[in-house]
Order: sequence, then structure tokens, then C-alpha cells
Amino acid sequence: SGGVSEPRLWISQRHFEPGRTMNPDVIAWLGGGVSATFVALALWHFYMAMGGLASGAGGAVPRVAGKPVFVPSTGSTVAVGVVLLMFAALVAATAGLVPPPLPMRWLAGLSYALAAGLLARTIGDFKYVGFFKRVRGTPFARLDTLLYSPLCLVLSLGVAGVALSSDE
Repeated sequence: SGGVSEPRLWISQRHFEPGRTMNPDVIAWLGGGVSATFVALALWHFYMAMGGLASGAGGAVPRVAGKPVFVPSTGSTVAVGVVLLMFAALVAATAGLVPPPLPMRWLAGLSYALAAGLLARTIGDFKYVGFFKRVRGTPFARLDTLLYSPLCLVLSLGVAGVALSSDE
């Protein structure tokens, strides 16, 4: 026809059936935003693994009496970055932004598990991380309250929303 065609999402035909509760454009934006956030977090971990910001100085790691609760190795920090990229790919596939490597039912199940894990991180371990931590007043605790835990909550809701849209 000579015209410019619209980009095609890998969203299945089910996403366009009447009676759907989520618009495919909303699913694409939500999935894209959540995936982009995971990519940004992965890139931050790779930067930290290469020695950025003195590798965990400040508020990246919980501290007690000025000493870090744990000292992440370069390898473990890179591994976290790789896992965050896998989370981005999972959400992108579940949202229909990339070709699904697995059946949609599996992607939805994995996405629900990811959403539950993020929600658990939001709640925390009741000592150092999460909204219900007991150790407060440190740089990490402040960042955890203001940024890390709320971000985990928002990501949990976003991943759950994408999973729910693929489940309908």
C-alpha cells in the first residue's frame, strides 16, 4: 500500500478482544516503563561493579556501627545486574513488547512470582531493609525508606499489572 505501517507489538490477539479490562497501549506503556526501570537498575549495578561511587559507599549497603552488614563482591554485583536484565526481559515479553520465549501462562506465572518477591522486599526482613525495618538513622535506612522500598512497591504493582493483563 506504500504507507508507513504502525509498529506491531507481539501482543496476542487475545489482547484485542472485546471486554478486555486493560487497553493494549496501557499494557505496552506499563511493561515498557517497568522494563526500562529494571534496565536502569541493572546498568547502575554494572557501574557499581566497575568501582563507581567507591563500590557501595554511602547508602548502597546497610551498615551497623559504621560497618557494612555485607560486602558485595564485584561478581555478585554483576550477577544482580544480569538478573535485573532478565527481569526486564520477562516483563517485556509478558507485556508483548518482544516475542515471547515461553508460553504466556509461564510468563504470567513468573511475573506474578517476581511481583511477590518485590512485594516481599518492600515489606523487608524486619531488621535492615523494607518498610518495617528496625535499624534506622543510617544513610542506607533513609534511602531505603525514601527510594528503595517505594520503588520495589511500584515495580511490584507494575509487574503484577502486566501479569494480570496477560492472564485475562
